[in-house]
Amino acid sequence: MKASDLRPGSGIKIDGKLCVVTLNEHRTPGNLRAFVQLTYREIVANKTLSRRFIPSDDIEVAELDRRPMEYLYSDNQGATFMDLESYDQMTIHKNVLGDALLYLKPNTQCVVLCTDGNPVTLEMPSTVDLQVTDTPPGIKGATATNRLKEATLETGLKTKVPEFIATGELIKVSTADGSYMSRAKE
Repeated sequence: MKASDLRPGSGIKIDGKLCVVTLNEHRTPGNLRAFVQLTYREIVANKTLSRRFIPSDDIEVAELDRRPMEYLYSDNQGATFMDLESYDQMTIHKNVLGDALLYLKPNTQCVVLCTDGNPVTLEMPSTVDLQVTDTPPGIKGATATNRLKEATLETGLKTKVPEFIATGELIKVSTADGSYMSRAKE
């Protein structure tokens, strides 16, 4: 597959090692040639690496098994997920999940990517709806500027929200960077 066609969550092999793409940026700096800045995570070593490729470079693709699962709960061992087809439960270590738990509420469905029966990473939706549990009150009449304040969400995620958002509201958050998108419809 061409380097420019890779997407986050794609399984690839680099230097004979199984990796998962976490970020793919196509850059065209000024008068220089375009390149693809690929950020990926080595599965065995659990290291995040970054490398530049020419957009037309061929990269070996590794097939990953995509399993629809439901997040149940977290404990000291990791997070427990239930396979929606066989109803088997699987505990995934926190090192594999990274920051994904900050976007998951219990009973949330997602796709777990596996290789040889071992979980590798999660395929997250682009946005999630989370409730604001703590934020300072807004200043009345402060609508002239686009000021942001810090808010803590129900999963423990901290993000910046506009002044008009109050505690208890449901908001839409981007899973790519944790930023506020909009109010969510209940």
